[in-house]
Amino acid sequence: MKNSPTSDVLTELLRSVFGFAGFRANQEAVCRTALEGRDLLLVMPTGSGKSLCYQLPAIALGGTALVISPLIALMEDQAAKLAALGLRVARIHSGMDRADSRQACVDYLQGNLQFLLIAPERLRVPGFPEMLAKRKPGLIAIDEAHCISQWGHDFRPDYRMLGQYLPALRPAPVLALTATATPRVQADIVTQLGMIEPELFIHGFRRENLAIEVVEVPVPERAEVVCRLLAEKARRPAIVYATSRKQAERLAEELARRIPAAAYHAGLDAETRERVQTAFQAGKLEAVVATIAFGMGIDKADIRTVIHAGLPATLEGYYQEIGRAGRDGQPSRTFLMHSYADQRTHDFFLTRDYPPVANLEQVFRMLGEDPQGVDELRAESKLSDEEFDKALEKLEIHGGARVDFGGNVTRGGPGWKKTYAVQSQYRTEQFDKVLRFTESSECRMAALVRHFGDVEDASRPCGTCDVCDPAGARLKLFRRATAAEQELALRMVDELRPVDYKAAGTLQRAVDPAGRLDRDAFEGLLNAMVRAGLVAMEDAEYEKDGEVRRFRKVRLTEAGLAVRPGRQLELLIADGVVAEFGGRGTAVRAKKGKAAARSAGNRAAESEPVALAGDALALATRLKEWRKEEAKRLGVPAYLVLHDRTLNAVAAARPGNLRELLGVDGMGPAKVEKFGEALLGVCRAG
Repeated sequence: MKNSPTSDVLTELLRSVFGFAGFRANQEAVCRTALEGRDLLLVMPTGSGKSLCYQLPAIALGGTALVISPLIALMEDQAAKLAALGLRVARIHSGMDRADSRQACVDYLQGNLQFLLIAPERLRVPGFPEMLAKRKPGLIAIDEAHCISQWGHDFRPDYRMLGQYLPALRPAPVLALTATATPRVQADIVTQLGMIEPELFIHGFRRENLAIEVVEVPVPERAEVVCRLLAEKARRPAIVYATSRKQAERLAEELARRIPAAAYHAGLDAETRERVQTAFQAGKLEAVVATIAFGMGIDKADIRTVIHAGLPATLEGYYQEIGRAGRDGQPSRTFLMHSYADQRTHDFFLTRDYPPVANLEQVFRMLGEDPQGVDELRAESKLSDEEFDKALEKLEIHGGARVDFGGNVTRGGPGWKKTYAVQSQYRTEQFDKVLRFTESSECRMAALVRHFGDVEDASRPCGTCDVCDPAGARLKLFRRATAAEQELALRMVDELRPVDYKAAGTLQRAVDPAGRLDRDAFEGLLNAMVRAGLVAMEDAEYEKDGEVRRFRKVRLTEAGLAVRPGRQLELLIADGVVAEFGGRGTAVRAKKGKAAARSAGNRAAESEPVALAGDALALATRLKEWRKEEAKRLGVPAYLVLHDRTLNAVAAARPGNLRELLGVDGMGPAKVEKFGEALLGVCRAG
């Protein structure tokens, strides 16, 4: 672009308008590309400064920047911030008075605005796109651009249609911005918007200050676990994500008995949602229990904890939600709770949101060339109202129906069936990826970074998640491997030593041909070996009989190759939820089926009581005295501080530091965090 502003001008505007002394990582390159008049796709995490990447070049270029945003809360927040900087801004969306919307159009045509923010639905209003074209914008920014993609986690028909309006608004450069787009979504955004040789900026998915913890917790226990977690002041403010409105209400009610908390979901009236959001932003609420509707317009830097009280539908959505923690750069922690029940819930939602093709065919046959009212069609249909509305929605998305602004419907093209089947399958695959994330022994942050296409950065473990640092986990309970499990792990090392890799299932059959070990117990041991750095695993797939089959490759690492027969391995096996967070002060064991129950019983049988004598017996006596005083101070039974078996194991081991204490049977990370220094003090005193 001729006569584009120089970098000096860009830096001066950054200082004089926004008050920033310098750019954040990657911002300057993005702004320069926009100033050159080039299209670009920017994928950067929440809180990394995406908005500045269109706002600054828009001011430098002059004219009016057209900003298309799918969320009213986000639009209002951005408009308020721009106005506070003394910039001329207007917005148009369904929540506004008509007179204000008309005035915004007048101001736009007269060139009085630097920014006009609109909802995508506005482009369907007859005459509105033509009005915009009368005075072409200087720049077009499309926020939350993943919503454009049929593969995006929040697919919206009005966003999907944006591409058809953009040619009339050229030559303005088109900037698509999002915090969550996999490589597949990125390619779809570029195609759907008709972007011209766009520059791609895919940056910064690693969050150094976030510790991710994934733990299996039965649904009935989750409310109590959430309440216990957030009882500690240092873990607030917090956002708790629920999987349904009903769960959000229940959790909020439980939390509100202990701390200032409220629910937020789409079923509440606009005034209530605004009140909750404002109170949370101002610090009057310390926790919000919400569905995924909450957070998109929130700019609160000091959120310390994000909890998912159930599995999210996609990794993209999950990443965006945990990204709302720790924007101030301070250490923050996220917890993802799951169980088999979550899979059943998502199967229900998938069936609801992607109804049988027969439902869509029935509605499609009712449509014709002449417009028909939606209400009349619904009344004539043999489907329930909800089934009809969902079928019509999917037909419109996939081109099988056309719904005009007045609510009349005509028949679309016949190709809808193919794209509907593809997207339905894609949704299933998205949730499968979430399940694999919960089961993986790869560093949590590295797995997310890899998911968004940054393979190079994915090679570096974070060091703080429950996989990298099991001793630092707040919820997860770990135990030391038994002698039998140690022997089994050594057999696995021997099986893997002469080969490049083995499939996990093949490896299990090789080391346990009689099938005495259930799959959950084997996976637990395998994951412990990954945490110890002895083996590495990666997802793989092959095709057989036209069906794609997935499996996991297991290979030895350098450390695994160095293991010699008879060596004692340091293996910590995930074993439920720490006792402090159980509903009645007991550990929550989220196991599956009778086989797992037998496995747990076998472990208990292998763990004999510790026999004490001499100095160890004297230390046990002192530990019991300390336990009695500690239980009295906390107002709990003594066994909730330490069981006799664990107390005797501590006395026998006489640990000299926290790491040695963690290695004692029964001493999980939470107990070490809570009582570790005191226990070590008693041990040293003797």
